[in-house]
This record gives sequence, structure tokens and C-alpha cells, in this order.
Amino acid sequence: MLDRLSVYNLAVVEKAEAEFASGLNVLTGETGAGKSVLMGALELVLGGRADSGVVRDGAKEAKVEAEFSFRGDAAAPVKKAVAAVLEDVGVDFDGENLLVRRTVSSAGGGKVWINDSPSMVSTLKRLGAALVDIHGPRANQNILEERFQRDVLDSFASIDKSGYDAAWRALSESRGKLASIMEDEPSQEMADVLRYQVDELEGANITEADDEIAERHAAAAHAEEIVSAAGEITERLGGDNGAAETLIRLQGVFASVAKRFPAASEWAAEADEITLRIQELSRTVADAVASIEVDPEAFAALDERLTTVNRLKRKYSCADAKALMAALSERRDRLEKLENRDAEIAKLKAGVDMALAEVLRQGEALTNRRKAAAAKLSKAVTSELHDLGFLQAKFSVRLDKTEPDGHGCDRVAYMFEPNPGETARPLAGIASSGEIARVMLCLKSVISAHDSTDVLVFDEIDANIGGEIGGVVGAKMRAVAKSHQVIAITHLPQSAVFGDCHLVVSKSVSGGRTRTSIKAVEGEMRVKEIARMLGGEKSTSVVMKHAEELLKKGRR
Repeated sequence: MLDRLSVYNLAVVEKAEAEFASGLNVLTGETGAGKSVLMGALELVLGGRADSGVVRDGAKEAKVEAEFSFRGDAAAPVKKAVAAVLEDVGVDFDGENLLVRRTVSSAGGGKVWINDSPSMVSTLKRLGAALVDIHGPRANQNILEERFQRDVLDSFASIDKSGYDAAWRALSESRGKLASIMEDEPSQEMADVLRYQVDELEGANITEADDEIAERHAAAAHAEEIVSAAGEITERLGGDNGAAETLIRLQGVFASVAKRFPAASEWAAEADEITLRIQELSRTVADAVASIEVDPEAFAALDERLTTVNRLKRKYSCADAKALMAALSERRDRLEKLENRDAEIAKLKAGVDMALAEVLRQGEALTNRRKAAAAKLSKAVTSELHDLGFLQAKFSVRLDKTEPDGHGCDRVAYMFEPNPGETARPLAGIASSGEIARVMLCLKSVISAHDSTDVLVFDEIDANIGGEIGGVVGAKMRAVAKSHQVIAITHLPQSAVFGDCHLVVSKSVSGGRTRTSIKAVEGEMRVKEIARMLGGEKSTSVVMKHAEELLKKGRR
């Protein structure tokens, strides 16, 4: 709900703050006091259009702040929608409070903050669509949008679209796969190139062992030198006069010294360990060089293999043999798809046809449920219109068959026929803002329990109607306010008396400047305000009594 709206230096308003309650909030006051400015401020902070002309004369900038709260199960849908928007733009949200602030500079331009984070007007518009639905002369009502009308109809009928949604996703995926393969139409040249590359890589028979080919080639190229050096190493380590043999002969000397110098026994043990390590090293060297090819023919074959592997690495931009093997696998797959493309296309087309058939089946069932709900909604709203004095008017929900899309196989449109014999027209085509606002009130009265918008604003919805119907309007707004927060600007006392919270907007002149203020009224002050609305500034006792009677009626 909207908890607070603060306005600074906007048009005739220097500084004003309104605190709203749950239920029905009514705003009253003399013409020109600034009620319309407040509505303009709310539209502004919800992403409405602004220019420097809205800034109060003499001020550098105008500022509007709106504070919302989300508590209780009823606020869950709105909170979810708000959280999704804020997560998308990276703004922190605690799930309970939202502070929106916007400034407009007299020099042009302005700034936006959401929960004290700099933001954009486009984000405000997205939030505004979820938070508030305004009905009035300048309003851009959500309910005039096809998406909203369709969603409300589905919600009114408790329609479960999960079956259709799943079918549509399957069709979209099948169409996507088919489009992808159709767009990638290969040429015969491409197929020939791939076939040549696969044959070349298969013929090379690359294995992971080819990663060692360079090392083996280098060893083979210097085989004689390596073998000779290795022989010398093994001879000096383990030969008759090698290091190991020398240490073995010293064991007797260590034993003799140890008789008189005990520490020498540790020398003997260490010599044994060194001897074993030398012998192990000698065997390692001998084993390593044993695999070195010294055969010229074997070296030639190794040289040819290294040349082949290096050439393929360069050609296919591969770092090693494993990458070459992956390149072969990838080209095999592409070639197989090309060679089986016609069969794959036929298979995908069949899949699309099956998915489309399921979409049409689910869509027909969805349309039938919508038609049944449309008849009930049309009847209910038309009955509400008669209560408001539109005795001959008709409201209807029209469904037009269309090609399937993500929402179904039909288009939903709310239609209104003001008088018998006139052509029913879409709500968006109705010219009178007062007329459309009252149609909206009737619709809200019926669908309020199914409408996820948390705050409803009615700007002079009861203009140009009589007092008796004004009372009906007030009663209907209070009924809607049981499931929504409703804010209504009204000139009719018969409507105003139904408010749970009554705010009076007044103006005064000080220092040659007009200032606007907002004050909540109760008790005697509220009686006086209703009396003013009934009979002007000089209210007689009769008018005061009438005001009291109206308030009693509104509290019933």
C-alpha cells in the first residue's frame, strides 16, 4: 500500500505531505486547492512524463517521494512483481518497504532514486504498472491493455494455463531447432571439405602417444651420443672400479675404525644407503637408453611421423594430439549431420506438427474456458453498471480467434455499449474519461479479489453524476477497498462519507504566494468538510445536520 506521498515545489505546492491508510482514502477540497497536483505528483513518481514547467516558480527543482509497504498475504503478488523488477536492475529490496524519489530540475532533466539507489524513469514505469492503477482524466490505466484484460479474465475464472504453457514451450523449442538447421544450409563444397578433413585425420590415426613423438625423435636423433654417455655413466657408477664398488670395499675400513670410534658405524650405514642409490641410478640410466632407436630405418619412420603430426597441428590449429582427436570427432559429427540433414529436417518437421497439434488442442480448451468466464464477467459488470445509473449500458468480453501465441489462440477485449443500438466499442476507444472511470469501478467491484494491483486511484470518478448515484459510487469504492487500498478524489459528499480516511486539501496565500496543505479530518472537522461540500462555506444548521446524517449512512 501507499503509506506516504511528499511533494516539494511542484506547481502551486511548496510543501505538502499526505499519509494514507488502508481501505478507502478520500481527498476533498475546493477547486484549485491542489488535488490535481497531488495526482500529478503520484503519476510523476511512478514514471510519468515531466518537464521543467512543473517546477514551482522561484525553485531550482521539484521533488516527489512515495513510500510503499508490503505486508500480509494480500500484498504477496505485488511484492513478487516489485522484487522481480528490482532484482533485474540490481536494487536492494527487503520485501517490506519501498521508497521512490524523483526530482525535476527547473533547468531541465531530473533524477530518480529507488531505495536510495540511483535509477531510471523506465524502471519507475515498470514499478508503477505493478503498484498503482490510476483512473482519471490523464491516467494511462493498466486495465485498458490487452495483457491485463486477458490476465484478469483468466484469474476471474481461476484458469490453469500450465497445460497450454507447456505445449507452447515445446512448440517453440521444436520450431527453434528446425529454424536453426534450415538457416544453416550447407553447400556441396562444405561437405566435400569436411569429408576430406575427416579422411585426412582418420588416415593419420592420431593417438595420445603422439604427444611424446617429439621427445622420442630428439632422443633418436642423438642416439649414439646418448648411448655412449649412458654407458660411461653406468660404468663409473656400477663398474668394477665404479663408485658403488669403491664404497663396498670401504666397508671393511669402516668396521675397523668403528671398533675404536663408534661413530664410524653410522658412516658404514650411510655408505650402504648411498651404494644402493647409486646402483638404482645406474639401472635407471641403462633402462632409459635401452628404448632409444639407433636403427636408421626406425629413425626415418619416427622423423616422418613427427612431420605428419606437426603439419596437422598447424593446419587445424591444435596444440597437441588430444586436440587433433577432438577436431576429428567434431568434424565427424558435422559431416554426419550434413549427410543426414534431409532425414533430420523431416524428423523435426514432424515434431513441429505434433507440438502444434497439442498447442491447438490445449488452446481450444483454454478458449472454451475463457468463453464461459467471459459470459459470467459480462453479466456481472453490466449489473454493476446499472447500479451506477447506466440502465441501458452493456459490458461484454469479446474473444477473437487468432494464430497461437504464448497466451493462447484468442485475443481478449473488453467492450462497452453505452446505449442500445450503439456499436459496442473497446474500452480503450471510449472518449469520456469520467465514463470509462465508472466502467472501471464496476469492473473492479467484480474482479477486485482477482486483481493483483495493490493501490487503486480514482480521480473524480463521480464527476457529473447525481448525489444518489454518488452514494452508490462511494459504496462500491468501499467494497473494492476491502481487498485494495483505494484513493479517491471527489467533489461529491455522498461519495466522500464512505471513506475510512478523509484528507482535506486546502490552499492559503502568504507573502503573495499560494501554498497548499493536506490534513486528515475526523469528528466535527469532518462534519464541517462534508457540510462545506453540501452547502458552501456558510453552512447552516440544516446543512450540518444533513452532513451528519450522510456520515452515519457512510459508516453503516
